[in-house]
Amino acid sequence: MKSIRSNRLRSLLTIAIIAVGITSLVGILTATDALKREVFSSFEKFGTTSFSIVPKYFSVEGGIRPRVRNAMAITYSQARMFKENFKENCTVSLYSRAVSNATIKYEGESTNPTATVFAADENYLTYTNTQVSKGRGIGETDMKTSSFVCVVGNGIVNTLFKNNEEPLGKIISVQGVRFEIVGVLESVGGAFGGSADSHVIIPIPAARGYFMGENSSFTIGVVPMEFDADGDYQGKAEQVMRAVRRLSPIDETDFRISSSEAMITELSEVMGVITVVSAVIGLITLLGAAVGLMNIMLVSVKERTREIGTRKALGASSKTIKEQFLIESVAISQIGCAAGIVAGILIGNIVAAAMGAPFIIPWLWMFAAIVVCLFVGVASGYLPAVKASRLDPIEALRYE
Repeated sequence: MKSIRSNRLRSLLTIAIIAVGITSLVGILTATDALKREVFSSFEKFGTTSFSIVPKYFSVEGGIRPRVRNAMAITYSQARMFKENFKENCTVSLYSRAVSNATIKYEGESTNPTATVFAADENYLTYTNTQVSKGRGIGETDMKTSSFVCVVGNGIVNTLFKNNEEPLGKIISVQGVRFEIVGVLESVGGAFGGSADSHVIIPIPAARGYFMGENSSFTIGVVPMEFDADGDYQGKAEQVMRAVRRLSPIDETDFRISSSEAMITELSEVMGVITVVSAVIGLITLLGAAVGLMNIMLVSVKERTREIGTRKALGASSKTIKEQFLIESVAISQIGCAAGIVAGILIGNIVAAAMGAPFIIPWLWMFAAIVVCLFVGVASGYLPAVKASRLDPIEALRYE
């Protein structure tokens, strides 16, 4: 440590190089892990057995365009017909994004134009596994009577209602249309795919009257009431939907069934690739830091030739000299590692917070950074340490 302090500028530059490398490695991987956790939590809330039926563009195989019977959209009448004819032990929900980037107003207050308005039925909250903190959700009566009621996210309530004012029963304006608040969603946080805190849920009939047309497309969500390994709910749902879409046996399926489990598997693969790429970027930076550390240690051996000669003349062995320079190299790399880990965690979590992901401490990447820096310190310091240990003490003492 005395040798490091005596060459303060050189040591600080080396520590800074290593710290930058570790910051990039830990920072990128921290942000990636936080985003991964947020993404998985967003999809896992639907449950691994649930699935959705969404439109699909026609495909082209072998350069031949297959027959397309229907328009891409799943219309409300088709979605409702599916719900009536799917007799399995499942909860079926119909919903659609009615308005994106909407502005919600209440008296003199208004939100930013970032709210999302969903047209949904009475089963939507069950399908999305979303809880209501106050009031109730959309009910069957609201659907039958085309009631102008809504369930709003916690973020919208915090923006529109100050001083803990009770939101239930209040009338808000959604793109100029008045709705009564009957429920408030629990706060979920997060930003991936749009947080439910900025959602407004209104009955489908009311939404169709003001925000949607006849060709608006709906998504069908299905949640099995109990697990049945032999249920094959997706296969049965496909049969019912093909009948609803009036597809013949030779027609290609013009809709897609997406399960939460399949989406989580695909996301795991994508996130794995992102993690590997992030690690490679950080390691490349560390490679440059290792080259810089070796160069500085070689310069240090050159500058401290007389010191090495004096130590050998006083009885220091070649092994002692080698250990001195090797430990010094490892110490510099570990100091840089500690600084890089702290900076990496802070920067990574700041980026994660900007994306709405939770704060995490990446213990695995911290341990990996320490091991990598230990390797960098040994690899960078070994050659200079060997060179220093082989100096002839007589020649070293005469060195100017």
